[in-house]
Amino acid sequence: MAEPRKPRVRAGAKRAKAGRKPRPGEPVADLLPERPTLPAVRKIAADCKACDLYARGTQTVFGEGPRRAEIMLVGEQPGDAEDLAGHPFVGPAGRLLDKALAEAGIDRTRVYVTNVVKHFKWEPRGKRRIHAKPNAGEIGACRPWLETEIALVRPRVLVCLGATAAQALLGRSFKVSRERGEFVDSPLAPLVTATVHPSSILRAPTDEARQEEMRRFVADLRKVAGALT
Repeated sequence: MAEPRKPRVRAGAKRAKAGRKPRPGEPVADLLPERPTLPAVRKIAADCKACDLYARGTQTVFGEGPRRAEIMLVGEQPGDAEDLAGHPFVGPAGRLLDKALAEAGIDRTRVYVTNVVKHFKWEPRGKRRIHAKPNAGEIGACRPWLETEIALVRPRVLVCLGATAAQALLGRSFKVSRERGEFVDSPLAPLVTATVHPSSILRAPTDEARQEEMRRFVADLRKVAGALT
């Protein structure tokens, strides 16, 4: 596999003045500091208004994990539990992910977890807030945050969880159903792969189907673990 190019942190033509709150629609690239760090970028992202989702979400849910994590997991967006807590992968899908990582022999505390989109997009259904898929504009507006995370963490393995994350990072023609668990050439990291999002396992129609999907998911994660040994 060819040596990957290191992702560049985008430099905006205009920089936000220190202490100024971002304006609605202001591009993320204009907010990034010249020499970003994860704590600094996380603080700036807390006030992001690059797309309209900031008005619906409770708060920005930025990525979390070690500064030099070997593995980065990228999902679609925070869910209801994550939106309320302000932390990624802490709801039902996150708990399933924790279990799968443990079965695969991967220490969750040594993994960086994040999402393509940092605000929860939802639709009301009675008293519940139901997940709604982010559109291309919302993904594009949020992309510089993710690119900055990748550039700063520099993971050895980047794992896309689900179709939205995979297509955002690997191209719209990428099919998880066709290429899941396979390592693909990408400048994003030395090793890049995709698998299903753990939420899809929770949606399986029967206990038997959920068990089978969990088995396949753990197998994909064990392949990631094996690539680091």
